[in-house]
Amino acid sequence: MIRVLLVDDQPLIRSGFRALLDAEDDIEVVAEASTDVEGLDQARRHLPDIAVIDVQMPEMDGIEATSRIAADPLLAHTHVVILTNYGLDEYVFHAMKAGAAGFLVKDVLPEDFLHAIRVAARGDALLAPSITRKLIDRYVSVPPRPSPNLTHLTNREREAVTLVARGLPNDEIAASMVISPLTAKTHVNRAMTKLHACGRAQLVVIAYESGLVVPQGSGREQPSAPGRPSTP
Repeated sequence: MIRVLLVDDQPLIRSGFRALLDAEDDIEVVAEASTDVEGLDQARRHLPDIAVIDVQMPEMDGIEATSRIAADPLLAHTHVVILTNYGLDEYVFHAMKAGAAGFLVKDVLPEDFLHAIRVAARGDALLAPSITRKLIDRYVSVPPRPSPNLTHLTNREREAVTLVARGLPNDEIAASMVISPLTAKTHVNRAMTKLHACGRAQLVVIAYESGLVVPQGSGREQPSAPGRPSTP
């Protein structure tokens, strides 16, 4: 059972998501909150698998809430999915750096919202296609900033990080690298540990900022974002 916390200051939004989630056999909404401060309290009380948080909230924004969840050992197994009205904005970009596992716009289709919850629950990252495209566009005009941390990665770990940035889940990374899914997951996890990344979404940021992956138009491939939200 996937345990979900909903944090949004709009009761109608929360009730709509709750009705959608409660209808699923494998998902349970364990708590709701109308502010991020209340949300953090509820998170520590219920230890949810997923915290769905509106990025713009009263008292404390979603970035700070994400940072606090990522830094709390008690919430090590709680993955944050950020909701936004605007696609990629500064809030979402900084929330990604803070360790959020997923990013969705509020007009997401019901089936894609459910898909996002399940993807985040298994430890993968998820970006709405509109956010992925804008994230890529952001880096087209930004010179890469070399990261000395990348020198600690093995060639296979670097390859795995590149594939994560292309939007591939572990099973597709395994197929591309001709290894088992378990070995692919090991490469990704070791890369996250060496780069001090809280999650796969942070690996995407690191891959672009370091120049390991360059957006389309700059000589290499970009993460894919067809159809439903991609899972980097």
